[in-house]
This record gives sequence, C-alpha cells and structure tokens, in this order.
Amino acid sequence: MKLILTHEVTGLGEPGDVVEVKPGYGRNYLVPRDLATPWSKGGEKQVEAIKKAREARAVKSLDEAKNIKAQLENKPVKVKVKSGAGGRLFGSVSTTTIVDAFDKAGLPSVDRRRIEVTSPIKALGAHSVVVRVHPEVAATVRLDVIAD
Repeated sequence: MKLILTHEVTGLGEPGDVVEVKPGYGRNYLVPRDLATPWSKGGEKQVEAIKKAREARAVKSLDEAKNIKAQLENKPVKVKVKSGAGGRLFGSVSTTTIVDAFDKAGLPSVDRRRIEVTSPIKALGAHSVVVRVHPEVAATVRLDVIAD
C-alpha cells in the first residue's frame, strides 16, 4: 500500500515522504490516526506543501543542531504540575507542557513532535526525555517534575 506521511512516524519516515507499507498497517493504524493519507497522482502537490513546511521548521545545519543539543543538556528543566498525595500527578506530563517549560527556562524553542517520552511521566521527580534536534543529533534532557 502506497501512502503519503502527514506526520513523523518513528522508523518509517518524515512528513511528506511517500512510503510503501503493508495494507493492514496502513488501513488500520496510519490512516485512521491521520498519520498518512492514501497516495494519488494529485497528492504530489500535497507532498510539496508538506516538505516546504518541514524545511521551514527544520534546523538548518549540523553545527547549529549540536549547539542546541549542548544548551538543552546543560541544565535540568523544572516542570511544574499539579499533583495529589504521594507525588502522583493528575494525568501525565505532555510534550506541550515540556515545550512550555523549555520556553520558561530560556532554552531554544523545540517542536513538540521532536520530543520522545519513552514512558508516560505520572509522578514527581527526575525524568529524562529525548529531543530529536536534527536527524543525526539527539539530546537527552533531564526534567525535574515538581509540584505546583
């Protein structure tokens, strides 16, 4: 099955990529979650629009990406959230909350789709997340989740 990715899918591709996947994976996972759309000849215009938007958001050079990585890994980021008794959170820490914490800490702005949280953050304390700054550069950022 030939699809056009509309969002980044780990291990498959970036937005705007035309990929070939098994029919069940495309029909049951990618298309219903709006991660991809079926490929068509008219979809080439959509591919170009997606690629232009991706280039505008992308970090241009490898040196700039390494500089951003150094800034992100330099100090832990404090994330203030509401919590209940015993340090349990009401819900979990989202990537949007993490991006807001980066902005408050004076760190470079990062697209929320570039943040990878391996397991949901549902308790107070120290956690780490991976930020894909560039296809070749990934930063591991330490988050200190504290009560608001």
